[in-house]
Amino acid sequence: MGSLFSENIDRVLSHDIEEIDNALSVKDEVREETIRITRDILRLSTEAVRMIHLRRYEDARKNIEAASHLVSTLKDLLREHLDLYYSGLVYNSVSEYAEARISYSLIVEKNMPSYKELDIHYVPYLQGLGDVIGELRRHVIMLLNEAKIDEANEYVNAMETIYLWLRKLNYPDALVPGLRHKVDVARRLIEDTRVLLLNTRNALKVSQTIEKILENTG
Repeated sequence: MGSLFSENIDRVLSHDIEEIDNALSVKDEVREETIRITRDILRLSTEAVRMIHLRRYEDARKNIEAASHLVSTLKDLLREHLDLYYSGLVYNSVSEYAEARISYSLIVEKNMPSYKELDIHYVPYLQGLGDVIGELRRHVIMLLNEAKIDEANEYVNAMETIYLWLRKLNYPDALVPGLRHKVDVARRLIEDTRVLLLNTRNALKVSQTIEKILENTG
């Protein structure tokens, strides 16, 4: 009986393990290709954001377009490997792409894209959207350095609008990893940016007042 029992185990596993080994071998190859693509998406998206803040908008657009192509490639590659598609490995890179694409749309095109326009899953879209608030703060600081108070104020309002909508999504990290933390960080960034905006506006008023006094006494 023992021999028959062992033979049964051997027969079943000889089939199953070979089948599983083949499946895992394919998935491992797909995973390696996924890692390569996600690295390129991260690189292109990070560079696009850098170009946006340098006002090299054409270079930013080219990087975003290249990243967009890779995001589509990734989606096709993982069509039969959804466990990889809905993983942190993919989310991390696609959220960077979302951050770059949304930042470009808001700063250059003055437009807010939806996650359906970006053709990505809503989780990396929300993660990227949370990080956009930090990029808008950088843009506001640049505008304030140029004394563009009204335009800076518009972007601070945009930061707050994004924050208020994200705050409505009160879900655990298991559903939207990292979003709660991003929302908490966003609140502090907005508060600090409003203080900076107010201080800059007041300093500009003082400077203008002094200039008028000097003109009248000159």
